Amino acid sequence: MSPAEEERSLPLPERWPRASKFALSACAAAVAELVTFPLDLTKTRLQIQGEAAVRRDGGAAGQAVPYRGMLRTAAGIAQEEGVRKLWQGATPAVYRHIVYTGVRMVTYEHLRDSVLGRTEGESFPLWKAVVGGMSAGAIGQFFASPTDLVKVQMQMEGRRKLEGKPLRFRGVHHAFLKILSEGGVKALWAGWVPNVQRAALVNMGDLTTYDSVKHFLLLNTTLVDNSVTHSVSSACSGLVAAVLGTPADVVKTRIMNQPRDKQGRGLLYKSSMDCLIQTVQGEGFMSLYKGFIPTWMRMAPWSLVFWLTYEQIRRMCGVTSF
Repeated sequence: MSPAEEERSLPLPERWPRASKFALSACAAAVAELVTFPLDLTKTRLQIQGEAAVRRDGGAAGQAVPYRGMLRTAAGIAQEEGVRKLWQGATPAVYRHIVYTGVRMVTYEHLRDSVLGRTEGESFPLWKAVVGGMSAGAIGQFFASPTDLVKVQMQMEGRRKLEGKPLRFRGVHHAFLKILSEGGVKALWAGWVPNVQRAALVNMGDLTTYDSVKHFLLLNTTLVDNSVTHSVSSACSGLVAAVLGTPADVVKTRIMNQPRDKQGRGLLYKSSMDCLIQTVQGEGFMSLYKGFIPTWMRMAPWSLVFWLTYEQIRRMCGVTSF
């Protein structure tokens, strides 16, 4: 058998390992995203409500805040806009995770195994896991930022309708085309800086914590590489990711949702730092944790569904455990 024939006879994961891992992680992320998306929508609405810069700008003059807490926000969306609206923006969210999760997972494994030099069966220094997790999250989010922008803006369409404002988009593809036509390619990356900052922090919590906790348990306890270990590790990763990522997520959401002039410049915030300062000065430090409960409640099941699905898909396809 010639080398070319021998290569073609190999299983797909061995012939294209990175492409296979990208596809497998994208599938697992799509499942997790659809299951937990209503909590993401609730979190986005909570992060926008009571925005001090909007009140100063006069955009919310005379309007009462429609929702107050997580449960009332979710119930209000279902009652006033319809249950299906709890999944408004789910399509670009799935697009986003196909790109974001696929890139971050492949990048992290490459950095961990080839660049940072992890050896199987040995402990991996925490600082290396932090570097790998933050780098992978930042790279993945930069590529996925346009889909995140569309997701955030579409999630706010139901609220615009209730306020009597005209809807901006007819669908996902119309949203991409409209943003592109009004502000050019640059507009698709509006808010990418806080987006990347958030992703780096979230992945320091998610990837770093999951990988570190999982291998700590395998090396120092009687637990084996099964769904119990994966569940414990994913529960820890979801909590740490929510604590680290929520402030940057609030800033990212507000910058992406703010109105813009014809040159694509934000009318409320000049930068992510300006948004951070205005938010803390106008609403207090704890405003940076608006939406924390649904963020945590979403990240915990999201991490659980994703990691369990991902590990099982890898095993079924003959790919080694993460």
